[in-house]
Amino acid sequence: QVQLVESGGGSVQAGGSLRLSCAASGYTFSHYCMAWFRQAPGQEREGVAYIDSDGSTTYADSVKGRFAISKDNAKDTLYLQMNSLKPEDTAMYYCAADLGKSSRCHERLWIFSTVFWGQGTQVAVSS
Repeated sequence: QVQLVESGGGSVQAGGSLRLSCAASGYTFSHYCMAWFRQAPGQEREGVAYIDSDGSTTYADSVKGRFAISKDNAKDTLYLQMNSLKPEDTAMYYCAADLGKSSRCHERLWIFSTVFWGQGTQVAVSS
């Protein structure tokens, strides 16, 4: 079965960096859309970064220039490098895979039965 396991979260001061990882299994990792979402307390889940099967990337305006999504198809692992972190980046971060799409991933609604989620990893940024 499809499994997504995030790691790398933690507490950091503003201006610091973290790298999140997501180990995927149970499907052909390289073929499909992958993404990072986040959800802060009392707020809706929002898409942070998306990566197509061909490696094309798209970012939310709030993280553009600070975050970088990447993947290692040989290791079936998705990454999110987060630099210049701000207190407003504090949230639970989730890895997601959409096994129904491979391109233009940022246009997907990410609500279909083909979407799978990890359990999340907490990121806390203090000022």
